[in-house]
Amino acid sequence: MNKLTLVLPTKEHEKQLLDYVQEHREIGEEHLHGASLLEESPNYDDWLERIVAASDPTIINPDWVTGTTFLAVRTEDQKIVGIINIRHFLNDFLRNYGGHIGYGVRPSERQKGYAGEMLRRGLLFCNSIGLEKVMITCTKNNIASRKTILSAGGVLEREFLHTDGEWVQVYWIELGE
Repeated sequence: MNKLTLVLPTKEHEKQLLDYVQEHREIGEEHLHGASLLEESPNYDDWLERIVAASDPTIINPDWVTGTTFLAVRTEDQKIVGIINIRHFLNDFLRNYGGHIGYGVRPSERQKGYAGEMLRRGLLFCNSIGLEKVMITCTKNNIASRKTILSAGGVLEREFLHTDGEWVQVYWIELGE
């Protein structure tokens, strides 16, 4: 499948990403999975600065783990269809609640196979930075995400009740060489 590519965000993506945020808000989704808190940033430039810092272990906020945020861009028209964030290691919080990977797909582009391709490419990146297995979570009622994780080789480790009242499932994916 060559439907999309993962690219690092730049200033040139600003309008498209603001449209991406707006599309989520229009259907009542305030939290953007995989977007490294884009929805909470005061402005795009601050968000870009924060994700660049998050990818550099020498300047990252000490409360965060090193991570890389990619935009999933459709090859044919360069439209941003999703965002994926890959954490290079787990701290205690992520080990218990979050995992290595967070991702989200633009509402109008769901059910088209993009999440699976994003995760596949994200796992290749994880392998390239030396991870041997990857933890990923989703809410139990998110059937599409669960299917995506399972199709990538996810094995359910446990479930827990999150403080927001939702059941969360924790999966591990073994990476090959």
